[in-house]
Amino acid sequence: MNHSERKDLVNYLKEFATEARWDKFVEVAKQRTRYISVVVEDIYQSHNASAVLRSCDGFGIQDVHIIENQNNFDASSQVTIGADQWLTLHRYNEPGMDNTEACFSKLKKEGYRIIATTPHENDTNLNDLDLNQKTALVFGSEIDGISERAKELADGFLKIPMAGFSESFNISVSAAICLYNITRRLRASSIDWMLTTEEIDHLTYNWLKKSIKAGDQLERNFLKQKN
Repeated sequence: MNHSERKDLVNYLKEFATEARWDKFVEVAKQRTRYISVVVEDIYQSHNASAVLRSCDGFGIQDVHIIENQNNFDASSQVTIGADQWLTLHRYNEPGMDNTEACFSKLKKEGYRIIATTPHENDTNLNDLDLNQKTALVFGSEIDGISERAKELADGFLKIPMAGFSESFNISVSAAICLYNITRRLRASSIDWMLTTEEIDHLTYNWLKKSIKAGDQLERNFLKQKN
């Protein structure tokens, strides 16, 4: 579908949504970023999986990469409250494959630096993380954290400054803290973190179609009439 066809389709689908709804899609899409992405590895508790997705949506992160080597990622709709439908989820769950390597390799080819959120001898304080490169933040399982394979393949390590006796936060809390800190600094910088016009158009079109009852069928009918 070319740009002109998509524009005609969007105008058609907008007839089935309120103007306020469409304006909200455009407003939110302009705050979305792919400069920062989130990777979750072998998260198994549904409330944690769901909370991470809600944080990504709330802080404007569009892409979430889900590695399922040992555990299935199962988000609870009661916790996400539909946040997952507005995100782009990439799943890596091929049986017998090193899905961590597959995910990291894909991200590195796309220009991302892989930063594992775990205490490490060469780690960087969250407040000092350099944002001058596209970054994928990796969060590990609830008990063991990120895998040894993830540590081996990561480009760097990140820690959240702690002032108490606890050594770490729950994964969902860690994700929220990291994303708040990083997106706040990113938006205050001169870095070009926003989506392109084409990406915004594609995203708002997908959101519009998802928000309309029988959106896929309406799209098929429209394209059939056009042809």
